[in-house]
Amino acid sequence: QVQLVESGGGLVQPGGSLRLSCVASRSIFSLNAMGWYRQAPGNQRELVASITTDGSKNYADSVKGRFIISRDNAKNTVYLQMNSLKSEDTAVYSCNAKAAVGFREADYWGQGTQVTVSS
Repeated sequence: QVQLVESGGGLVQPGGSLRLSCVASRSIFSLNAMGWYRQAPGNQRELVASITTDGSKNYADSVKGRFIISRDNAKNTVYLQMNSLKSEDTAVYSCNAKAAVGFREADYWGQGTQVTVSS
């Protein structure tokens, strides 16, 4: 089991920045990958960014060059730095962790944090 707690969402003007944090209940070294997903009203949940144990990163095309995913192993925390925010970035952002469970891989989710980009 992995518990994930997100923080850092809020209201920001277009062009502004926010940093989301996700704290895991156990060492993130033990996880296959961690990532951030988002879901806007009426849309499907989509991957925003992910980072694997070896540090490989992946970004959605819509956020490349604007968002940065990083991690602090000592704090069991993954961050999402969001810059040059646009109204279309408005969504509920959820932290995800992928962990090996036997021969399978299980997904764990945080409760989500709202990000609203509006003037």
